[in-house]
Amino acid sequence: MVTVTYTCPRCDAVVELERDAYMADKSVTPDPLEGWTYVPVYEAVSASGESLVDEATVDADGVEIVCGASETRSEGCGRPFYLSFVRYEDGEPVDPGRSLEEVSFDFLRG
Repeated sequence: MVTVTYTCPRCDAVVELERDAYMADKSVTPDPLEGWTYVPVYEAVSASGESLVDEATVDADGVEIVCGASETRSEGCGRPFYLSFVRYEDGEPVDPGRSLEEVSFDFLRG
């Protein structure tokens, strides 16, 4: 497991998630991608407290993170944002149809 940081696309608060070292993150967006399904990040934790936040174990296309929840380094804005994983249909990655201005790729800012 590794600690990965994500930046809230609304207020720039930093959120830390314990993740598997293998990741296929697509984007972080203030709104869910059309056609993607999300699970709240708190539901992606095992009973023992181990994080299951990755595309192989989450039964969804991404996770919904609430800025300001326990994973956030600072107070945060209290609004949800969305970590989307790469999604495949017929063996090809799905294009979410978002412009670069609508998507944050700042996964490692800390």
